Amino acid sequence: MANEEHSETEPETKTGTKTKPAEPVDDLVATRHAVTVDGQELRYTATTGRIVLREEVLTDGTFDGLKPKAEVFLTAYTLDDADAGSRPVTFAFNGGPGSSSIWLHLGLLGPRRVVSGDAGELAPPPYSIVDNAETLLKYSDVVFVDPVSTGFSRAAEGEKPGDYHGFTRDLESVGEVIRLWTSRNGRWMSPKFLAGESYGTTRAAGLAAHLQQRYGMYLNGVMLISAVLEFGTLDFSPGNDLPYTLFLPSYAAIAHYHGLVPDRSLEEVLADAERFAAGRYPNALAQGNRIPADYRAEVVSRLAALTGLSEDYIDRVNLRIEHMRFFGELLRSRRQTVGRLDGRFTGWGADYGSETPDRDPSMNAITGPYAAALNHYVRVELGYENDLPYEVLHWDAASNWSFKEFEGKQIMVADKLAEAMRVNPHLKVHVASGYYDGATPYFATEHTLARLQIPAELATNIETKYYPAGHMMYVHEQSRIQQAADLGSFITNSANR
Repeated sequence: MANEEHSETEPETKTGTKTKPAEPVDDLVATRHAVTVDGQELRYTATTGRIVLREEVLTDGTFDGLKPKAEVFLTAYTLDDADAGSRPVTFAFNGGPGSSSIWLHLGLLGPRRVVSGDAGELAPPPYSIVDNAETLLKYSDVVFVDPVSTGFSRAAEGEKPGDYHGFTRDLESVGEVIRLWTSRNGRWMSPKFLAGESYGTTRAAGLAAHLQQRYGMYLNGVMLISAVLEFGTLDFSPGNDLPYTLFLPSYAAIAHYHGLVPDRSLEEVLADAERFAAGRYPNALAQGNRIPADYRAEVVSRLAALTGLSEDYIDRVNLRIEHMRFFGELLRSRRQTVGRLDGRFTGWGADYGSETPDRDPSMNAITGPYAAALNHYVRVELGYENDLPYEVLHWDAASNWSFKEFEGKQIMVADKLAEAMRVNPHLKVHVASGYYDGATPYFATEHTLARLQIPAELATNIETKYYPAGHMMYVHEQSRIQQAADLGSFITNSANR
């Protein structure tokens, strides 16, 4: 049964002998629904539950059956009576690593969405869930995938969950889910897309190449929401000055939002910050202790004007504003911290002398609404029962994620995305960024895209969109509506039908 957890011990017969535990089986549940979009009723089937991933067992080089290795939770929405050959399908997931797909599912793409509120106007418990008139289902079937250890997904009995908490095994398992679903539902001839958010963009870029190489599955498009394709752009480690410059425009946007860069529009502030971050600022950092005193004073003054921080603070951190320090320092005089995922959100700390915030107020604001909505929705509306806790975020997976494949090298997948585009010149890429995102800043994404190793004629395959919001830009209502339209247009224009 779907609501039974694996037993810690094998059952015993009357004679005291142990029986072999039953192998796990798919426990999918299908229900029928309808949603009204642009005055038109869309009838669809929701299929949710866990599918079992298996691997071949070889004995002395001979095939000896299939062994369960993981049970992966997914929710698939398919439009009723649609032509499978022309109907696009999108495989969606979030990141973390260690995150379920709850955010894209109930925040942006699915036919139902949670009402969570926004910065300064958070919805109170117990929250609500409503029809999503901007659902991606208007343009594409959607399959939401929860990687192993997230959501209701688990490693099979006898398997080590940690084996899936790493770059390659994650790609292989999610890729296997995509292959199985595509094959079982007769969708190999459908236009196919990936939609990933945050580390999900790392996964999506890797999958674009993996699916081509492993299965010969060529995609029509990849949607990268709050992208991270080159981890060196975000790594504030000693000797790496790149993040200090790439985060600057986002710092300026957040400071402007909180009224610390007055009498200028957001567009003016961003343009000024981008020019400085691309010119005199990196030049000043590169000079180190050789920088002339008057040049250094000029940089201190410019940084203070752009970020809302004091000149004294910028001088004390030697011109290098680390992002977690920024979130704790910006509104210290107001005894508030600002969000990392979304700098529009503010919160309170236990200690206002602390160098960095103890929690992310933007994450705090959305976790409750999304968790309540998902747990209600899958059980009450989709009819799926499971007594396992739904792991919104699996912190152990996140903190112990393995990048052993990159040992001694920079962690990056931009090269894999570029390879996928060179092999499949029809592959289109959509990149979405929020100006107030302090986790994957838009200027860092631009830096990576500008250095993508693709021929000039493929540059037009990439489109970029920007929103006055944060990492989950769809938390902001106007951004959500615009982003839904942008994604729909991207799919329509990339389906090649």
